[in-house]
Amino acid sequence: MESYHSIIETECFQRHEFESYPQAYEIVSQFIQDNNRMRIHGSIYDLSPYEYMKAVKHGTVKPKQIKV
Repeated sequence: MESYHSIIETECFQRHEFESYPQAYEIVSQFIQDNNRMRIHGSIYDLSPYEYMKAVKHGTVKPKQIKV
């Protein structure tokens, strides 16, 4: 979770100067969507979350186990 917040801080908040709440909401929402769909994640076989879900459905990669 800390890594996720760090990514939002460095790749979104520090790159934009928001003039209003609606503008901030729009930019941050778009960043989160892009991060969750297109950004490559090392923890899931260097795939984007979208590609990972597709690969798991097709059986080309094994689902990652979540440690509790």
